[in-house]
Amino acid sequence: MQPDMNQTSPSSTPDPRRVAARARLDRLWSAGTSFLGSEVALLGGAMSWISERHLVSAISNAGGFGVLACGAMEPDRLAEEIAATQARTTRPFGVNLITMHPRLDDLVKVCLDAGVGHVVLAGGIPSGPVIRAIKDGGAKVVAFAPAYVLAKRLVRMGVDALVIEGSEAGGHVGPVSLTVLAQEVLPFIRDIPVFVAGGLGRGDAIVSYLEQGAAGAQLGTRFAASTDSIAHERFKKAFIRANARDAVTSVQLDERFPVIPVRGLFNEGSRRFLAHQAETLRRFQSGELTKEQAQLDIEHFWAGSLRRAVIDGDVENGSVMAGQSVGMITSEQSVRDIIDELVDQALDALIRQEDRMRRE
Repeated sequence: MQPDMNQTSPSSTPDPRRVAARARLDRLWSAGTSFLGSEVALLGGAMSWISERHLVSAISNAGGFGVLACGAMEPDRLAEEIAATQARTTRPFGVNLITMHPRLDDLVKVCLDAGVGHVVLAGGIPSGPVIRAIKDGGAKVVAFAPAYVLAKRLVRMGVDALVIEGSEAGGHVGPVSLTVLAQEVLPFIRDIPVFVAGGLGRGDAIVSYLEQGAAGAQLGTRFAASTDSIAHERFKKAFIRANARDAVTSVQLDERFPVIPVRGLFNEGSRRFLAHQAETLRRFQSGELTKEQAQLDIEHFWAGSLRRAVIDGDVENGSVMAGQSVGMITSEQSVRDIIDELVDQALDALIRQEDRMRRE
């Protein structure tokens, strides 16, 4: 049985201010905890190669809401990972599916057959039939909205919750910061829970978004470097060494050859990618490559590089995806300690707020 985060030893007396702050925090994210079925409204961001059975179950067991990253998995492999996660936790968790996956319908069926309660659709705008299939199968649909206009459209399409992720996040990102997205979306989308993501590393920051109307928050970078993450030790140490400014988006040299923006730690691979783009552009201009061949050549540069960094530990040549919150990571912590710390920081912020109000 999971210990209560408010539980105190028999000899201790609860701090009334902390008890009141916890009650307020629980009210602030009640829409999120009710939707997720978790103790705290903190989701784990779905990170390929990292958000697997160990990390996902650890987040859920610590009172948060873990999310499996399906990525390029085939249906049988996803079924295995779901079953393995269910063997490690009895608490709710979700599955993140990429809308562009060629076997998306089969992956949805795997989730529904396994009794997964929440399916997160990422990597593009989900179709109406996919949303209906998930809802008809008894699961809830979560989708990403990088802009207010898309948020409204997704609500009309019937999604049950949204994640608004700012450009501060790691991995594939949109062009707008969470600060701006929150102002565009939170005051106007009130019918369904909206979770914030991107650059979040402290509980007091999360509280500020809850007070704006967010139902909870999604974090990835901090959990990626946890002791519960299977990521290579060199990968985690790279996070500990890094500053916020080290997590940059991939650079595009020529607008004729688009580069999908991905935020990660700048390394030797980043430098080689710039050189590769320049050489590919030269070959295109000299007629050695067609436009299509040049585009594919650029896109294939990073193939397999995330696994190289996460699993093999090649943090110089692999893709070390990280959000700008990486600068807040100073040591390896367990998922439970991270969540406890985030909650403590949130409570401290609420207590300080209450103290200011009393002085006024």
